[in-house]
Amino acid sequence: MELEDEDKRELQLLLSMASSRSSPESSKTSERTRVLTESPVLDLNLSISTGSGQTLASDETVKSSIRNVQILKQQTAEQIRLATVEKAYAERVRELTRRELELAEKEFARARLVWERAREEVEKAERMKELATRRIGSTCMEITCQGCRQRFQP
Repeated sequence: MELEDEDKRELQLLLSMASSRSSPESSKTSERTRVLTESPVLDLNLSISTGSGQTLASDETVKSSIRNVQILKQQTAEQIRLATVEKAYAERVRELTRRELELAEKEFARARLVWERAREEVEKAERMKELATRRIGSTCMEITCQGCRQRFQP
């Protein structure tokens, strides 16, 4: 009895997993599983009798159910394989993105240093300009016209 309950639970689990799948290749299997889940109760009990036509139909049902379970197991294994491949791909993309981010951060730090150096150079040039302007101003004050003896006004 426990083995039968366990088989039924496994079949229900596999059927529910297959019904949640929405790929085109599983539409036929999904239809089969829908028919199986909508059927009242599958009689999976095997009986030994001679000459009974009902046993033959029961054997057919059991074989069909076993085939369906095997198909579902194969589909589940394929889904697991695909999920593993997708996970590995996502990990690879995540690692590449992390590396690109690190490179971008380093490049940004270098650009900031270049910008700061350029700003310092501009400030230095402005100080030199101011100093030169003061020197020229004081030099202009000293220049006088020899003819009229007046100071030069810039």
